[in-house]
Amino acid sequence: MSAFDTILENAYIAPVVGEEIANGHIVIGNGRITALGPGPAPESEGAQRIDATGCLVTPGLVNTHHHLYQWATQGLFQDATLFEWLTGLYRLWAGMDAEVVHDAAGAGLAWLALTGCSTASDHHYIFPTGRGDLFDAEVRAAAAVGLRFHPCRGSMDRGQSEGGLPPDEVVERTDDILTATAEVVDRYHDLSFDSMLRVAVAPCSPFSVSETLLRESAALARDKGVRLHTHLAETLDEDRYCRTHMGCTPVEYMEKLGWLGADVWFAHAIHLRDWEIRRLADTGTGIAHCPSSNARLGAGIARVSELLAAGVPVGLGVDGAASSELTSMAGEMRQAVLLQRAVRGPTALGARQALRLGTLDGARNLGRDTEIGSIEVGKLADLAVWRIDGFRAAVADPVCALVFGPTPPLARLLVGGRTVVADGELRTAAQDELAAAGVRARARLLREEGSR
Repeated sequence: MSAFDTILENAYIAPVVGEEIANGHIVIGNGRITALGPGPAPESEGAQRIDATGCLVTPGLVNTHHHLYQWATQGLFQDATLFEWLTGLYRLWAGMDAEVVHDAAGAGLAWLALTGCSTASDHHYIFPTGRGDLFDAEVRAAAAVGLRFHPCRGSMDRGQSEGGLPPDEVVERTDDILTATAEVVDRYHDLSFDSMLRVAVAPCSPFSVSETLLRESAALARDKGVRLHTHLAETLDEDRYCRTHMGCTPVEYMEKLGWLGADVWFAHAIHLRDWEIRRLADTGTGIAHCPSSNARLGAGIARVSELLAAGVPVGLGVDGAASSELTSMAGEMRQAVLLQRAVRGPTALGARQALRLGTLDGARNLGRDTEIGSIEVGKLADLAVWRIDGFRAAVADPVCALVFGPTPPLARLLVGGRTVVADGELRTAAQDELAAAGVRARARLLREEGSR
């Protein structure tokens, strides 16, 4: 019997940490990386050998911010600002049920897998009454696809009658939110090294959540030992809203409520003052940068190069598909580079910096940088194998080919050494059925809206 499960060989390896290997091998045993190095792998009877000639191997990509249910509402409100877009979509989202969430999540997660993502965080914050167990629906979808999943139990308790943006029909009572959040942490959160499922606490945003809920959520998360997540500083409208209603900037507000720290990561953080960047760095607070969504909604361009220079942990997120249609994680690396360079010059963000944002730095935001995010002995074997031969071989630098060009074909995606994608096809579930289910989710949601 072999001591190893799988051997990847003849690959260009970009480990993120340490030197790149132009022609090397990676040995996997019991779901972990047991060895890597240049040249051929050692002989091992019975091990599966994967010839990665013409391929680049990177860590599996880590998506730090998503809204999977939004797969069912892509292509709508194409020319709206964030507040206009939200106002238009809240009524549709109020009609979602567990079936819609399960089917949308399955399609969205399959798409992520097919574009090199091995770990995905999702921020689900709408829980209409009497619509089934929406949280469990996306957990089941993730298990079927086979990705590591970090669902965030989101929430909103500040509807329009309380001065918030969302209509009252899509908000919950504060006490109910806290009870439900504690229950999902207790039920699903798995702290094991090779965990496939970890939960975070994630009230939606300063303009949809009460001060009480923000304070109590922070206390709950720290009592349970889980991470905190929310949207912050996404638009100038939000900045004005906070200064008008809270008397301070979004960052000042969240710090007052105990929301800065190494166990916190914010989505977007576009509109930051210099002192706010320094404060995020000083506290170890992370950022999920979502360049495609930010551009699609005209929200602005986050100051990523300055955040990184200050020492702020920055990962990447695709955000909801309703604001970044069919966006891939590899595509977000490219978009991040192009947007930073468009406003800050050609040295603002490099290909390897972008790869790190999409892997190890994203893992840090999720609290998993000792387990995933780089190719190192002892870490979990979450690996993306990209085809960079053919036309792409004309690009001398394989990492440049991955980040600067269109997303390459995915030869293999391994999660804990298990094949999830091979030769561009999902191998853990029926790919065509998941795609069709995503279309059904949209139709079901639109029918539900029409019947109300």
